[in-house]
Amino acid sequence: MNRREWIKTGAGALLAQPALGVRAKDAVSPRVIDTHTHFYDPTRAEGVPWPAKGSKLYRPVLPEDWKKQAAPLGIKETVVVEASAWLEDNQWILDLAAKESCIVGFVGHIDPPDPNFADNLRRFASNPIFRGVRWGGGLFSAAENEPAMLKGAKLLADLGLELDVNGPATALPGIGKLATSVPDLRIVINHLGGSGDPKSLRPEWKENIRAVSRHPNVFMKVSALVEQVKGAEGQAPADTAYYLPILDHLWECFGEDRVIYGSNWPVSDRGASYEVVFNIVKEYFSSIGSEAAEKYFWKNSLAAYRWVDRK
Repeated sequence: MNRREWIKTGAGALLAQPALGVRAKDAVSPRVIDTHTHFYDPTRAEGVPWPAKGSKLYRPVLPEDWKKQAAPLGIKETVVVEASAWLEDNQWILDLAAKESCIVGFVGHIDPPDPNFADNLRRFASNPIFRGVRWGGGLFSAAENEPAMLKGAKLLADLGLELDVNGPATALPGIGKLATSVPDLRIVINHLGGSGDPKSLRPEWKENIRAVSRHPNVFMKVSALVEQVKGAEGQAPADTAYYLPILDHLWECFGEDRVIYGSNWPVSDRGASYEVVFNIVKEYFSSIGSEAAEKYFWKNSLAAYRWVDRK
């Protein structure tokens, strides 16, 4: 029985069943870095630009809240990704990190068309927790943004920082172009490159993923796996086999050295619980082997982000 068949039969699910004496944190990796969490607090005097009032996400989401989800699974460290376009919210996260040793890195928000991009980037980069910035995929769709993006990408590389990109599959060719232009820049694609539901994958997604994976400086973050599933909120399948069309393609394209774990919590709650999100990828990568699991759950993120070891 090969690995794919083993998962499909449900035999691998034994790894995720504490009732059978196997705790969720066992048989996966001695260390796990969740490289995609969002922290924010709508009760601040200035409020927050996201999420919107009325959303289930509109509540204080702070490190202690994340620890309640992650600690029972043996996860103690995270790279925070920006959830605000407000410049000073970069500092707010860095101030939070000064008090919270669970934060080993932060990916901020500074858009390259901003005339003060370079000064702001150097300002925040003086803090070792600041590991890079995230750009939206929409930037890649406008030709007028290219000069500023190229200049900004070169500065990121010069400062030893990385670039996260969050966008649809249509942004992938632009990411590949940037990866060619700035080969020293480490680029981390967020949220599966906009895969969508694993039961309705578009051929162009698979083709664009394969093309962008040919750039050795591009990493793939396996995040937003459950919230892209079509169906009732919070009811995404917990069965790893459901996600094999995505996971197998990413593994085939990026291999064991360029796939990275990220939960996208608390947004991931729209698809399934934190534990379900973790157990899906735990089962998948554990089925490949302990070395692959260690790379996926922490070693590859160290190569991509160069986060700060605060142990």
